[in-house]
Amino acid sequence: MKKTVNLLLLFALTLFSFSCTGKSKYHFDEGQVFHTYYHIKYECDKSLKDTIVAELDKFNSSLNPFLKNSVIDKVNNNVDVEVDSFFKEVFVCARQISENTDGMFDITCAPLVNLWGFGFENFERVDSAAVDSLLQFVGYQRISMSPEGHVLKDDQRIKLNMSAIAKGYAVDVVCRLLERFGVKNYMCEIGGEVRTLGVNPAGESWNIGINKPVDDNTGTISELQIVLALQGKSIATSGDYRNFYYGADGKKYAHTINPKTGYPAEQNILSATVIADDCMTADAYATAFMTMGLENTISFLEQNPNILAYLIFRDNDGRLAEYCSDSAKNLIVNRK
Repeated sequence: MKKTVNLLLLFALTLFSFSCTGKSKYHFDEGQVFHTYYHIKYECDKSLKDTIVAELDKFNSSLNPFLKNSVIDKVNNNVDVEVDSFFKEVFVCARQISENTDGMFDITCAPLVNLWGFGFENFERVDSAAVDSLLQFVGYQRISMSPEGHVLKDDQRIKLNMSAIAKGYAVDVVCRLLERFGVKNYMCEIGGEVRTLGVNPAGESWNIGINKPVDDNTGTISELQIVLALQGKSIATSGDYRNFYYGADGKKYAHTINPKTGYPAEQNILSATVIADDCMTADAYATAFMTMGLENTISFLEQNPNILAYLIFRDNDGRLAEYCSDSAKNLIVNRK
């Protein structure tokens, strides 16, 4: 997916430790995981970089569908495998969010994501017949998990893609690790998904910027729309302006696929930012809202006030407009 969060990294930091109870300083670690980049700032007396990398390697070997013999790769290829705790936790959360959104978030969408050129397999031709043929293998109700940790499918051709929730979960995995080592102040970002705790080096809330939805599949344009101040919250953004292409028909095709129609979502929301306690939840709902559209998303948010959102959309006159959950308005510290 996508991501559109631009971090306001105000200080250069580095290093970590087994216990951050001694003389601490802020550290900064960065690297690559899951075909994207991560940036982590935290206060500790010694670097935990090696430990973080090892944890991310475990995550990668579980949930990366592009990695041969990862747990999800084995599930997709119907290898008899008992899934690990990483896979199990994401699977359970994904199922719950699928139910909450009436199937507008669905990890069985992998064949359709692949068909449209945004997944881990490539198809030579996209047409209505291909879409219809793959829709029969899509539906979160068609998969389950046995008590022993085996994924059960109604059809062996069902494949899973957890990319719309896994990067957020990777953030949670790292942050849990930091907290186990006593870290009380951190900001962790992976592929634009962010989780925060405590304060930044200036002793203030972490400032996180949300980009304007300007078409840019190079990922080099970072014009800010607003800045939010976060402490102890997670944030994820999904949009249709980073991961897209133009077809031979001149039409724009974005990466968010509607699991019910089989086609890229064509909604009036340009960018959906979700604020939640954990990043996995924020990541999944941000994707779901892009598929649900503005009216359905606002209705959902009114019925679920624990989920906060900031939506950017085009009004009837084609101008940029915004919707912000009431509880999220207090987090806005700057408008660009």
